[in-house]
Amino acid sequence: MRDLTPEALLSAVNAWVAIESPTQDADAVNRVAAHAEGLLRDIGAGIERIPGENGIGDILIGRVPGTANGPGILLLGHMDTVHPAGTLAGPLPMRVEGDRAYGPGIYDMKGGNSIAFSALAHLHATGRRPHLPVTVMMIPDEEIGSPFSRPTIEAEARKHAVVLVVEPSGDFGRITIARHGIARYHLKTTGIPAHAGAYHANGRSAIREMARQVLAIEAMTDYERNVTLNVGVIEGGTHENMVPLSCTAIVYCLVPLPEHEAEVRAKLLALKSHDPEVKLEVTPGLYRPSFVKSPAIQRLYDHTAALAREIGFEVKGERVAGGGSDGNFTGALGVPTLDGLGVLGDGPHTHQEYLLVSCLVPRTKLLVRLFETLDASFGVKA
Repeated sequence: MRDLTPEALLSAVNAWVAIESPTQDADAVNRVAAHAEGLLRDIGAGIERIPGENGIGDILIGRVPGTANGPGILLLGHMDTVHPAGTLAGPLPMRVEGDRAYGPGIYDMKGGNSIAFSALAHLHATGRRPHLPVTVMMIPDEEIGSPFSRPTIEAEARKHAVVLVVEPSGDFGRITIARHGIARYHLKTTGIPAHAGAYHANGRSAIREMARQVLAIEAMTDYERNVTLNVGVIEGGTHENMVPLSCTAIVYCLVPLPEHEAEVRAKLLALKSHDPEVKLEVTPGLYRPSFVKSPAIQRLYDHTAALAREIGFEVKGERVAGGGSDGNFTGALGVPTLDGLGVLGDGPHTHQEYLLVSCLVPRTKLLVRLFETLDASFGVKA
């Protein structure tokens, strides 16, 4: 892509968005991987595909040589979306209204993937290369916590100087320099079934016990420290005339720092059933560790903000994000990680998801300059 114009960049974005890719549909995610692989081959990248497992799509890795050797840049993005197949033909068709371009996954995060690929294609088309080697890593399962991809993400991160994550920008222009941790816990109560009319007194309700646990769990929320616990899913019972035998729930916990995660874990694992005849089980689930701003991340941010000013726009500041990304894994390892380098917009995970067309040229140029200027000194771990 020799010319970075809004029309060319939006066309490139729409080519990604046109391929619907809910996480649970491995074939659909792999169609995105095939599209991305073609773009990487066009610029001479070496390709590696790691076959998915258990209904998850493939991990796609492309390696782009730099003018310098040694540890390079790991560029992270994900191909999956939360939108089911049929969203394009239904509630969220691709369209442009003024400065807003709509579509499923256009903001989170196919827009970011596309401008990163366009930045690399622009360098290739103009006879230039990144200074450091760039490893492009496209993830198939980020929206469900990257259970399949996490080991590969962490292994690659350890071999690189810095990590750039093209998740969408927060607050219409901020760059993410830290992320809170996200922990999930699975609860199960097992009671004693009985006919709800004739033998109600003989039963012990799993749902009743879970209801009491929900109140106790959500009372652990501490807004002053930004520690929140949300019981977001509950399932239980089989019929209204039966005292329910079982009930399950999933707790989503925002834990800004590792000590908060340890505290929440201890509290949840210490929960006891109010009714001694009802069994309570608490099982830890997926966990994205927090990462905090280090001096190396601050230097990355300052450099990025200076490049933006050279291009002609101002980065709107730093952001500590509550939502998780694959940058949690790399930042927690101590590898300098700059996140939120993708597009501006809003409405992630909704039928109003959009990006701002006006951001495409400046944000792509910013990625071009990052690829050209980052050197090994930015990889000092702190």
